[in-house]
Amino acid sequence: MKSHTKYLTFNVPERMAFVRITEQVEEEVRKSGIREGLCLVNAMHITASVFINDDEPGLHEDYKRWLEWLAPYDPSPQRYLHNRTGEENADAHHKRQIMGREVVVAVTDGKLDLGPWEQIFYGEFDGRRSKRVLIKIIGE
Repeated sequence: MKSHTKYLTFNVPERMAFVRITEQVEEEVRKSGIREGLCLVNAMHITASVFINDDEPGLHEDYKRWLEWLAPYDPSPQRYLHNRTGEENADAHHKRQIMGREVVVAVTDGKLDLGPWEQIFYGEFDGRRSKRVLIKIIGE
């Protein structure tokens, strides 16, 4: 079995944004030389996410509104106890929990085996600083 590892770095200027990373992941699958296996894509920060969905701007705006409704940004320690630590990002932790930490995609015949509308996204919920995403491909 072979493996291939790549780290992507993001510094998103907005507090919340979605960045399509399908092409970067596909490139790493190609570089890996793995024809059959699995590809893990993992947000390595507790206020960021990796998820799969449609690349449609209306859907992304719906997600942002829904997430803000579920876990509104509020830097005060009254709403979120976590903010008593001196941080102001408790909402970002909740948003990450909802959107997920990672995705695993099959690699078939040297390519990501995604559905017809599926794209891979990095979700940022506490931007304006550098964060990493792990791509780990294993197989033969």
